[in-house]
Amino acid sequence: MPPLSHPRRSALSEQVIAALRNQITSGEWPVGSRIPTEPELVAQLGVARNTVREAVRALAHNGLLNIRQGSGTYVVATSELAGVMHRRFAEADPRHIAELRSTLESGAAELAALRRTERDLKQLDALLGRREQAWASGDAEAFVTADASLHMAVVAASHNDVMTAMYADLGEVLRDWLRDDVGEKLTPRSYVDHAPLVDAIRAGDAAAAAREAAGYPFSCRLRASASGG
Repeated sequence: MPPLSHPRRSALSEQVIAALRNQITSGEWPVGSRIPTEPELVAQLGVARNTVREAVRALAHNGLLNIRQGSGTYVVATSELAGVMHRRFAEADPRHIAELRSTLESGAAELAALRRTERDLKQLDALLGRREQAWASGDAEAFVTADASLHMAVVAASHNDVMTAMYADLGEVLRDWLRDDVGEKLTPRSYVDHAPLVDAIRAGDAAAAAREAAGYPFSCRLRASASGG
């Protein structure tokens, strides 16, 4: 980030907030990542420590950052609305989150099968491969990230901007649900092959794509509990 100019204090604070928010919304600081330390931000922006601290606290208040004493400050949402969503649904019934995800992704997958471009298909293939690699690594958090990225790409391939924005704002809520469902260690029950979904989208089979997407959220713990397992 380039150093900022030095207008009146309130305007400068707003500049710092805007600069930090841009790092988040642009993906430079992805959800789950730890942002640079306060001294590093002071050096990067060329402003006083108190101004940086004020900006970080403002973004934490808005739900984009989470300040963890002794650990650092982490990105928890990509927008104020995403932060609100995360706080609002943090204690929601997991089954209700699964049902919401199923509804959104089923509709998005159906549209994706009808509207996907060659660029979308290349992105889906790449993310499907990354998901397979994450699974093979045994890293549960990497798998959650890769799985969430693939599902986000499916929704984006619907080319419905409203649906895509809403899904993105719910992203951390859905990742929290997936994290809890997968658990700390990957086990066979955590894995569901997503190749059929991508194949259905590639084939333009809207019904099959919708069916595949609708079934995924209940593939692990929730489906087992529903069947009495």
